[in-house]
Amino acid sequence: MPWMKTKHILPLAGLAILLMAGATASAHHSFAAEYDGNKPITLTGPITKMLWSNPHAWIYVDVKGADGKVVNWAFETGGANALYRRGWKKEDLPVGETVTIDGFLARDGSKHVNATNITLPGGRQLFAGSSGTGSPGKPASQP
Repeated sequence: MPWMKTKHILPLAGLAILLMAGATASAHHSFAAEYDGNKPITLTGPITKMLWSNPHAWIYVDVKGADGKVVNWAFETGGANALYRRGWKKEDLPVGETVTIDGFLARDGSKHVNATNITLPGGRQLFAGSSGTGSPGKPASQP
């Protein structure tokens, strides 16, 4: 077939690669697109689930509000591979373990936080932030 000639296949292959790269790049987000660097928060509660995934891992924690209602919050961290390189182990975050997490609130008002640091019951701290997110330094504690 005439359209199968090499001179036509190479430009089409190049276009396909560019389209796939663009789709991958748009799937990833910057810190500023989703989170507000002016809204630091610190929350404490028991872990309900930990998802070891890439490009971001997620920790879910039940947080009791001032009104006594418990709300499940989602905390975005660096990817599983990055967490392992920072010394995290799956055993560090068992379901039911009470942790304190510092981070920044989602811009859309949802119960999502970009986590920066996690403090375990014994006082050990784990750095949770994604590399290159553009997030500010460690947030101050909230009342």
